[in-house]
Amino acid sequence: MKRLLWLGVGLAVGAIVVRKVTRKANEFTPSGIATSLSESAGGLVESLRSFVEDVREGMAEREQEIHEAFAAGELYDDKFAELREDAQEGTHGRHAQEGQR
Repeated sequence: MKRLLWLGVGLAVGAIVVRKVTRKANEFTPSGIATSLSESAGGLVESLRSFVEDVREGMAEREQEIHEAFAAGELYDDKFAELREDAQEGTHGRHAQEGQR
């Protein structure tokens, strides 16, 4: 009776090990690799869609702020004007240096 119990346990463990090894080996076949890549690409596409959606929401909010300031006749405080000016000066400075070379 004890031997039958241990035989049953051994068969069950063996079957589980064979199934896990087969699944793992299947991951390294061309179809398994293709499936893995498609799942990764799907996650990347979803992340990109989420990012684009967040950017669009931010743009809409910013546009609404500008329209409200314009409708009220107020001067809109452009928080990013200094950054653009610095970037433009850097670009103009680079072009001037290239012309001197």
